[in-house]
Amino acid sequence: MPPIRAEAPDDVRDVIPLPGYRLAVRFVDGTSGTVDLSARVASPKAGVFARLRDPEMFARVYVEHGAVTWPGEIDLAPDVMHAALQRAGEWKLEG
Repeated sequence: MPPIRAEAPDDVRDVIPLPGYRLAVRFVDGTSGTVDLSARVASPKAGVFARLRDPEMFARVYVEHGAVTWPGEIDLAPDVMHAALQRAGEWKLEG
């Protein structure tokens, strides 16, 4: 079976982990910006995102099927992220 390619405008092309639980993200259509997960990761209501408190785990971020993903089936909705980055260049996930 051929690999699945991210080709929709709101599919993530690249992700780079940054200090402070932030990500640099670029989409297929060229939209790019910073995603700030610091409040979500630190929140008592972090749920599955609590696993990302470990900096080594956070740094294991990758793109799969056009979405920002971590091991353990943790991911972010690319369409919501894309809209936020188009509006403001940054997306802060609240706790």
